[in-house]
Amino acid sequence: MKYLIKFYTILIFSIFFNLNTFAADKIKIGLIIPLSGESKELGESVLKSVRLAINDINDKKIIIVPKDNKNDPEKTLEISKELYEQGIKIVIGPIFKKNTIKLNQLNNDMIFLSFTNKVYDSKENIISAGVNSISQFKAIKKFQNLNGIERSYLFAPNTNILEEIEIGIKKSKIKLKDKFFYDPDPTLITKQIEDVTRYRIRKQNLADEIKRVENSNEENKEKKISQLEKLDTIGGINFDSVIIADFEESLKSVATSLIYTDIPPTRVTYITLNQWFDKSLINENMIQPIYFPSVNYENYLNYLDKYNKNYAGNSNQIAFLSYDLTGLVYYLLFKNNFTINNDIFYKKNSFKGKIGIFEINKNIITHQLNFYTIENKKIKKIF
Repeated sequence: MKYLIKFYTILIFSIFFNLNTFAADKIKIGLIIPLSGESKELGESVLKSVRLAINDINDKKIIIVPKDNKNDPEKTLEISKELYEQGIKIVIGPIFKKNTIKLNQLNNDMIFLSFTNKVYDSKENIISAGVNSISQFKAIKKFQNLNGIERSYLFAPNTNILEEIEIGIKKSKIKLKDKFFYDPDPTLITKQIEDVTRYRIRKQNLADEIKRVENSNEENKEKKISQLEKLDTIGGINFDSVIIADFEESLKSVATSLIYTDIPPTRVTYITLNQWFDKSLINENMIQPIYFPSVNYENYLNYLDKYNKNYAGNSNQIAFLSYDLTGLVYYLLFKNNFTINNDIFYKKNSFKGKIGIFEINKNIITHQLNFYTIENKKIKKIF
């Protein structure tokens, strides 16, 4: 009986020890998203996408711990402290930059992979993992070099986006002919673009030239006048491309105003920022061709199809990003022998995800983006 008790004591100790060892092997990753309130649907989509990624990774060591921040900075800080007390030092989220403002109160060994693409005034322990302006301008610079574009005019709305634009320009070292910051009020855009493109001067040049030919003794002057009357303006412009740093209806308003001022996409190259393959642009024949950097389109479509098959619903761009961020965290942990320390996002590294190639260096993430054009109502890959 004495030996039997001893045997069971050893067995129980062994099981307890093995369970502890097994638990210690588990790697917990926090996920801070809104699971209630107005942004609930967005948060739920991200959660589904992360679960999809975890399923594809198929490593039981990784455990995702989701927390609802209610899209509130105070709540974000509160649940971050809870995660830290559980020993969690890597967190995917929060989604919006406003929810990161209090996270510098935490220890710097707790790293947050925020979904935001805003890098201006980032805290030391916050890594902006969205498709930022640096990545986009680097891709535009590559497109310029490949196509001999040397005089790009930047058009951007005079809003808080300018902080990010300036960072992208500086870090990418892109060359610009000039910059123009317009009032985003759509009723004012056309007048502003008329001024900056010297439209009325070029319009007057045409009127003067028609009058000169009419009063001249030139041969075939009627033919020349007929040809001039088909024009809208006369006079050169000092740029070969325009980079419109805007989106949706504002982007269309700027492009339409350029066409109105006789600077159509057949005369200068229209370039814009990442549009996430906005389907409404496909039907805008007048502003085509228009070029833009973006994530890998084929992978994006495959992801949407996979998400739909698993959840019978549609994903969004942020959820797509969360799929890759989950893979990125796992990849870096794997390379670091599943040891979590401050160097994991500091050392120079790269990761090929669905979006494209992530480049990590000194707690900064950039993306190697592809480049596309919308032309003749079709999306075409440039590189």
